[in-house]
Amino acid sequence: MADIHELGAVELRQALAAGQLSAAEVAEHFLARIGQLNHTLGAFVTVTPDQAMLDARAADAAYVRRRNGGPELPLLHGVPLAFKDLSDVAGVVTTHGSGALDRKPAPEDGALAATLKGAGAISLGKTQVPEFGLTAYSENRIAPPSRNPHALSRSSGGSSGGSAAAVAAGLVPFAPGSDGGGSIRIPAAACGLLGLKPGRGLVPAGESVGDAARLVVAGPLARSAADAALMMDALVPHGIRPEGGYLAGLEEAPAALRIGASLDSPWSATFPFAPEQEALGALAKGIELLTEAGHSVLDAEIRYDNRYPEAFTTAWTAGVGSARILPQREALLTPLTRTFRRRAQQRSAGKVNEALGFLRQFTHDTVAQYAQWDLILTPSLAQTPRPVGWFTGTMPGGEQWPAPDWPGDADDDYRKQCEFAPWSSMVNVCGLPAITVPVHWTGPTPGTGFPMGIQLIGKQGSELLLLRLARQLERQQKPALHPGE
Repeated sequence: MADIHELGAVELRQALAAGQLSAAEVAEHFLARIGQLNHTLGAFVTVTPDQAMLDARAADAAYVRRRNGGPELPLLHGVPLAFKDLSDVAGVVTTHGSGALDRKPAPEDGALAATLKGAGAISLGKTQVPEFGLTAYSENRIAPPSRNPHALSRSSGGSSGGSAAAVAAGLVPFAPGSDGGGSIRIPAAACGLLGLKPGRGLVPAGESVGDAARLVVAGPLARSAADAALMMDALVPHGIRPEGGYLAGLEEAPAALRIGASLDSPWSATFPFAPEQEALGALAKGIELLTEAGHSVLDAEIRYDNRYPEAFTTAWTAGVGSARILPQREALLTPLTRTFRRRAQQRSAGKVNEALGFLRQFTHDTVAQYAQWDLILTPSLAQTPRPVGWFTGTMPGGEQWPAPDWPGDADDDYRKQCEFAPWSSMVNVCGLPAITVPVHWTGPTPGTGFPMGIQLIGKQGSELLLLRLARQLERQQKPALHPGE
C-alpha cells in the first residue's frame, strides 16, 4: 500500500471500511505530517490532536461493533479532514481570521461540521482564512499566511486557502470549503486541485453572517473528481442527490456537450484587465482536451451590465458592517476589512436593497445568455498564483510575519483581487454550480511550475455532469504530481 497521505479519500475510505487501516493509525499519520510541514506551509491555524484521537478511537470501536453485527458504518467512517476557520466546530475557537474578536470556543458544531462529522469524518483542526473570508488570499494578522505547496513564496488563494494548501500538500485527503465569490474555486485553481461550488440551495451547510444575496455555499476541495463526489454524497441530503449518488454516477461518461468559451467578465468595465499568457494557455489546453473528448467548444460572447461591480461589492461586504466588534478593537482589523466595514455601516438599507434588486435582474439576464450552451468555459484565474503579500503591498513573498507595516490601500487591494479572479463571483450571484479543474502547468513538464485551470459553469442541478466532465478530463491527462509524494 502507498503511504497513507498518498491515498485519495475514496481509497482511504475503502481501506478503513475493510479494516486494512484503523482510524487511529490514519489520524496519527496525518497529525504527524501536519507537525512536519505546517510550520512552513501555514495551512492550519489550530490543530486538535487530542479530540481527533478520541474520535478516531471511537470510530475504531464502531468498526469492531459492526463486525459483531452492529450498525452500518457511516459514509466517511474514520476519514480525516479539516474545517476552514469560518466554520464552527464544537469546543474549538472560530477566529474568522480576525484579531478583533473574542477567542471563545464554539459551543456546538455549525451546519457544515455537524453534517460531515455526522457522516463519520474526523476533524484534525481549523485552517487559515482571510479576515471574515473577504479576500482571494489567506493572510491575516493572527497567524502566518497560508502558502502554496508548489512554491512557498506564493499564496494558496482564498478564502479557503488553508484548506486548499492542506489538501494539495497531503495534510488531509480532502476538505470542505465555502464559496461566496470564488472562495473554493480560487484556491483550488492556485493549488492545482479540483474545486466544486454547488448550486444555491443544494448543500444546507453554507455559513456566512449577513449573506443577504445568498452567495455562500459549501463544497469540496479535492485531488480528484471521485474524492469530490464522495464528499458531495456526504454533503447533499438523500432526497436531493442523484439516484445512486454522485460517486456511483461518475461511472457514466457525459454525452457530447455544446460549450461556450468566454473571456468576458462583469468586472472588465470597472477594472480592465488582460489575462496572462498562462491563463490563456490553460484555456487553450482545456479547449483541446474537451474537443478531443468529443465536445463542441464555440466562442461565446456574454454581455454583462457594467453596474455589476458596485452592486456585488455592496452585497458582498454588507455582512462585515453588522459584525459585533467593540469600538476599541476596530484598530485590530486589517485595512481592507476596516474600510469596507465603514462603508457598509454608512450605506443605507435602501442602497443595499437596490443592489440586491439589480443582482436579481443580473441573474435573469446572465442565465438567459448562458442558456445558449450546455456549459460556459473560462480560465479559472487571470494570473498565476500571486506572491504572499502581493495584494496587501506588504513584503513580497511574506518573508516577515507579522508584517511590520500593513498598508491601508483597500481599494488597490480589492482591484488586484478582481483582476486576479474576474470570472468567479457572478456564478455565486446567479446561484449556478461551477467547477475548476487543473489542466496546465507553467513549467516544462507536468507537475512543474504553477498549476493553472479552467472553470466550467453549469446549469442549475448540473453538479453530477460537472463531476463527470472533470473525471473525463482527468483521464485524458497524465497523473499530476502532488507536493510531498
